[in-house]
Amino acid sequence: MRGAIAQLLPELRAAARMLTRSRVEADDLVQEAVLRMLRNLDSFEPQEELAHDMREAVRPWALTVLRNAFREGWRRAKREQMHREAPAPDIPPPPAEQETAHQLRDLARSLSRLSPTLREALVLVAARGLSHEEAAAICNVPVGTMKARVSRARKALADDLAPVMG
Repeated sequence: MRGAIAQLLPELRAAARMLTRSRVEADDLVQEAVLRMLRNLDSFEPQEELAHDMREAVRPWALTVLRNAFREGWRRAKREQMHREAPAPDIPPPPAEQETAHQLRDLARSLSRLSPTLREALVLVAARGLSHEEAAAICNVPVGTMKARVSRARKALADDLAPVMG
């Protein structure tokens, strides 16, 4: 079965490119789909009429897994965008002599604008001092995903705080 999945990689990549319209996102999507298939190899049962050709038997399942992974990612991105666009909570301003408290308030407000997944990644790596590998294990995601989340979170914070920090 692993060989059949390997033979389907070009087709999966082409399908992913059509769904995502991005080479990088397509590669990530195929990687996620293949990981899901490998985790669930024992639950796959080929249709009887296709059992003689494992590649053809795996093909519909592989495309379904790819499509489901895409839809889940699309929904997740939509939720994250809605979260980013939500108004920031009102935090009362500190007294003028407390410059540090003012900066902390700005940081807290910027952190609250991050999506939960980006905030979690940043807190685990930057605030808690965990390695990307340790944080990825905690969140049950690939290390590359964790690195990307931390990078996106840092950039979002820098962009959000740039006008404040002057």
